[in-house]
Amino acid sequence: MFTRRAALAVAAILAITAAVSAQSVYDLSPGQPGRPHTQPNPAAIAAIAKDYKFVEPGVLTVATNASTPPLATYAIDSATLVGADPDVAQLIADSLGLKLKLVPTPWADWPLGVTSGKYDAAISNIGVTEQRKEKFDFSTYRLGLHGFFVRADSKIEKIAQPKDAAGLTIVLGGGTNQERILLEWSKQNVAAGLKPIELITFDDEANRLLALSSRRADVIVQPHAQLLFIQQRDKNIRRVGVLSAGWPERSDVAVATRKGAGLAKAITLGLEGAYRDGSFDAVLKRWGVEEERLETPETNPAGLPKY
Repeated sequence: MFTRRAALAVAAILAITAAVSAQSVYDLSPGQPGRPHTQPNPAAIAAIAKDYKFVEPGVLTVATNASTPPLATYAIDSATLVGADPDVAQLIADSLGLKLKLVPTPWADWPLGVTSGKYDAAISNIGVTEQRKEKFDFSTYRLGLHGFFVRADSKIEKIAQPKDAAGLTIVLGGGTNQERILLEWSKQNVAAGLKPIELITFDDEANRLLALSSRRADVIVQPHAQLLFIQQRDKNIRRVGVLSAGWPERSDVAVATRKGAGLAKAITLGLEGAYRDGSFDAVLKRWGVEEERLETPETNPAGLPKY
């Protein structure tokens, strides 16, 4: 049985070891000497709406969730935000000729913060959906991917389609998009005369990892980048597949700004410039998420439909 005490114990162990082991693979120093930069982009600066007022003059204020390494986490000083999303925020601020202010924000709080004008933008692994487009403008910069990972000694080699997961026990977060997708996969398997997929859900990552390591689950499914980070940190899991976060559709991750604020086009142009000069690719490589590169940034592309 997974008790709260067991979960807290596992979380404490991970917290102690993560900074040491992850630091050997990723730069988690507060100074971030290797953070890529780009030059001010005249076209992007000119595209900022004339009546747009930044939260602080001369500063791009960005909300990000610091609990999803390598996308965003705290440096070893437990105060400085680092990761792929903070690096992307830096490139955007550079391109707009602005200083950057990162604000650690719970994921559930960014929508109100952006719509109320508390933040200029949110960069926090946010997927484009048609429902969100009713309140926000988007500038895409990354593919949304989930990962299938197993124990390093698992006999499972590949999960690419529903039949590959038939009869497996998969641990994941409850109420997530991954759960919606895998419930549909299980239905398809049953309709085809195959075994269903058994899903185990936990809200916290520590319990999900414990379920996998204790062999209660065969597979863990989470955002791809997070599992890559854990693989590098713990050396005890390996990838057997990836899945679009919007299966069966493609899911794009984007910078979110207030609807009609007049900032999205400027951000997209800034990202395009960072793509051209190589600084964006340097960010992806720095955090090991090169596979999540979009072909090109877009403003308000088609989003995932309402379910």
